[in-house]
Amino acid sequence: MSQARLQPPVLSLAERDRRWARVRELMRERRLDGLLVAGFRAREMYETYISDDYNEGCVVFPLEGDPVVITWAVLRVMRARWSQERGTTLWVSDYRVATNGDGVAEVFREKKLADARIGVVGLSSQAPTEIYGAIPANFWAQFTAALPKAQCEDISEEFSHLMLVKSDEEMTQVRYAAQAAEAACKAIVDVVAPGVGEEVVFAEATREMLRHGIGLRYPMIVMNSGPHTLSWGPPRWTTSGEAPRVLQRGDLMQAELMPLCGNQEVQVQMTVALDPLDETNRKCERVARASYDAGIKAMRPGIAFADLLAVMEEPLQSEGCWGYTPLLHSLGPHFVAGRTLVNHDQAPVDVRFAGTQSARQRKAVLQPGMVFAFEPNACIGSHRVNIGGTVIVTATGCEELNHIPTTVAHKQ
Repeated sequence: MSQARLQPPVLSLAERDRRWARVRELMRERRLDGLLVAGFRAREMYETYISDDYNEGCVVFPLEGDPVVITWAVLRVMRARWSQERGTTLWVSDYRVATNGDGVAEVFREKKLADARIGVVGLSSQAPTEIYGAIPANFWAQFTAALPKAQCEDISEEFSHLMLVKSDEEMTQVRYAAQAAEAACKAIVDVVAPGVGEEVVFAEATREMLRHGIGLRYPMIVMNSGPHTLSWGPPRWTTSGEAPRVLQRGDLMQAELMPLCGNQEVQVQMTVALDPLDETNRKCERVARASYDAGIKAMRPGIAFADLLAVMEEPLQSEGCWGYTPLLHSLGPHFVAGRTLVNHDQAPVDVRFAGTQSARQRKAVLQPGMVFAFEPNACIGSHRVNIGGTVIVTATGCEELNHIPTTVAHKQ
């Protein structure tokens, strides 16, 4: 890779001002005097929308006046200052350290917001891995106890909708991340072979994405391998002592990659087949691609998300397949998810649930500038094929940012 390619797009202060104006417009609509915007360990890193920085803390954002970045350690403040010394203009000049909710409440008191209407972003967010919310319980208990007269209102969903429509600058970051994903898919195709361990595939894909000078969204790579399996998630060997699986003929090596530039994420579903595949997997492959094609053909501004999902469900319905994971979902943030129940009576999943299931079905109408992960998957029994890439809504339809992962790559 040439040095010229190692220049991820940088957001301008004009983009900062655009975002802040949109956030304050939302605040006025909701009659809010200030915001608490979560970073903490949230997968979607909401604080970056205000600060263009992720510090595992939060941002205090008043309707009037300057925001404050709160982080958990001095080292995070010094990291920001080091970037500043090297020529980066910080979006927020006021960085502070607070080790509990009381400290953040003190900043709200300083901003004359002790008895104000406060919007909260991240309290009830339900993006993947943060379905219990993104604000620690201990912090929240301390914060609310310290501000007994404040009226706190969760606006996680409203804030997420605000983030969905991308500016031209944000879209430049999306495209750059998509290039990194495409390059990583090529690296996967090149390395996958019988006798190769999953850890080698993981390492080569990660290396290629990181070479673009960007980051990876947790959990970086979801992957599995085998002739048929419903295992899905970060490989267990990344957190347990079991050995990575070694690829064999007849396997599908499937990986979901999640690079991000700035806080603009893309996702691709890369599948490599070590032929020969059995006929069941080949049927799943055909149906997954038919679902992808149907969605691309139907995607346009003004279509309801639910209607687009229905179009992508039809091939599964007619061919007797079921879908394991969403057929598509929004990106930046990931919170509008197209889960399907088509033919779910055929799913061989015997899992006990505790309590009622609280996942919400969010409504959306597609607008130019929205970004979606197309990830159609078709299952027959425990056989599953998953393909797809990142797609943006344009003024006249859509644009596919990825091509390698939208079909199964076959290796003889």
